[in-house]
Amino acid sequence: MERRYASHPNEVKRFDTERLRQEFHIPKLFTPDQLELVLTHEDRMIVGGAAPVNEAVKLEVDLKELGVAYFLERRELGAINVGGPGIISVDGTDYELNTKDCLYVGMGSKEVLFKSKDAANPAKFYLNSAPAHKEFPTAKTTLAEAESGALGSIENSNDRTIHRFIHENGLQSSQLVMGMTQLKTGNMWNTMPAHVHPRRMEAYMYFDLPEEAVVFHLMGEPDETRHIVMRNEQAVISPSWSIHSGVGTSNYTFIWGMAGDNKAYSDMDAVPMKHLK
Repeated sequence: MERRYASHPNEVKRFDTERLRQEFHIPKLFTPDQLELVLTHEDRMIVGGAAPVNEAVKLEVDLKELGVAYFLERRELGAINVGGPGIISVDGTDYELNTKDCLYVGMGSKEVLFKSKDAANPAKFYLNSAPAHKEFPTAKTTLAEAESGALGSIENSNDRTIHRFIHENGLQSSQLVMGMTQLKTGNMWNTMPAHVHPRRMEAYMYFDLPEEAVVFHLMGEPDETRHIVMRNEQAVISPSWSIHSGVGTSNYTFIWGMAGDNKAYSDMDAVPMKHLK
């Protein structure tokens, strides 16, 4: 598991492209038959991926990194499948996930295995894990069952649908919040006008991008913005003080995950467009 440290905004404004990518960009999430994990000190979130093809992938890590007896002893996990049909086995109970289905795995779960139903069309499980202080039951939701709503407009190139999976009114958690935003064809912008939420960090994972397409992910303080070029199935860490927005060379889908002081999706501080620099 790779470790990333928290950064101060006064320091980040001096970063060049390479340093920005070293600190915030996660280029590799899905390696066949392996687990990829990045621990960020931004609210101790773990971002990663499991890509079972020919064998099951187990949720495990050098336990010295977490100071516990097993991965979810003091943590919770959200997993969203962005590949072919798959199975997540939690302490012997199997949960089948089709593409864009979500599973919440509660604190105290001891064995978590990720599997594909067809090696020719393998599952890809995108993972977010946050520290937990209370146990909630493991539960699944599908894209059709998620709380969804339209946002934006074609006139502003941001006509999109937001699907909330793990949140106040959906799958219950200790602090983890996860969902997915799908941009409609011909739309490129997300989360603009921008906002920050100093009470929660956030991570984005961009996917459903054509091979040659990119997303310019915007970050930084509103008056000191920077960008990171993102490609298909890559993630980016957003500190609580940073905006998190993007514009693509085509439409795309992204998964957002948050951890922090609350689970209120609407708890954000809007940034007027005139304040962006």
